[in-house]
This record gives sequence, C-alpha cells and structure tokens, in this order.
Amino acid sequence: MQNKGYVLYIIPPVAGFFSLVFIFNNLTYSCRGVKIDSMKKLVSILILSCFTLFANVAIAYTERNTATLRVMNKAAGKVTQINVPVGGRNDFEKISITVRSCKQSDPFDAENFYAFVEIARAESAPIFSNWMNRNNPGANPVQDPDYDVWLVKCE
Repeated sequence: MQNKGYVLYIIPPVAGFFSLVFIFNNLTYSCRGVKIDSMKKLVSILILSCFTLFANVAIAYTERNTATLRVMNKAAGKVTQINVPVGGRNDFEKISITVRSCKQSDPFDAENFYAFVEIARAESAPIFSNWMNRNNPGANPVQDPDYDVWLVKCE
C-alpha cells in the first residue's frame, strides 16, 4: 500500500532532530576550562529517545464492509455507481470487480478511503490488482480501454 500520510508525521520530527543534533554538536560545554563530551552524548541520547517516542505516530484505519465504486463505460459514455461487499464480487457488463479490503482513515484526519480491488475481464488475466485511494485516483489507474473505475467511499 502506498501511504504518503506517514511523510507528514515523520518529516517535522526528523528535521527537528537533526537541527538539534547539529546545535548540540557545535556547542562547547566547559566547566573550569575542561570540555565535557559526556554532556553532549547525554543530551544527544535524550533527544534521540524523544525522537523515537514521537516519530512512531501510527495512522489509524477503520475497516469497512462495503466499497462504493464508480464505473465508467468509455464507449457508451455511461457512469454507474456500484456497491461491492468486502470479500465479494460484482459482475458489471464485461468485467468482474472483487474487493479484498476497504478502509477509512482516522476521522480526525482528512477523510480518505482505501480499497484493495481486483478487476478482471471474463476468462482472462486480471487487468488491475492494487490499492485504490479516493483522494488520489490517478496514483493507481485502471489500465483498460473500455472502463474506468474509481473508489468513491467505504461504508
């Protein structure tokens, strides 16, 4: 699963950590003219331990039972919205759509939905088997000359 949400949680602590390490490595602590390296090491260890505590922010997902997908027949110019239960299959015109998982992001974050979808033509190899992201439908597009499929939401 391509999840770019972790970048937003990790970049500020990483940048803060490296800037603090740079500051502490360039400071000279002295006590009566003697350089104290152990103080620098202790402060660096404390910063590193705080960094590991706050950098392990997990993104919470809620499993949902049904994926709502929008399917466009390019030849007919017709758009249809279908519901597919997780673990179930829906045969739509010439393709069959199977949803393996459907997740909703944490309600306190920007609302987003992810679904693992498999799309195949009758009696042929799958034309799509990957995660779909509602807020970024172009990340994993369905490569089919007749149909486009988008994730609308998970219920």
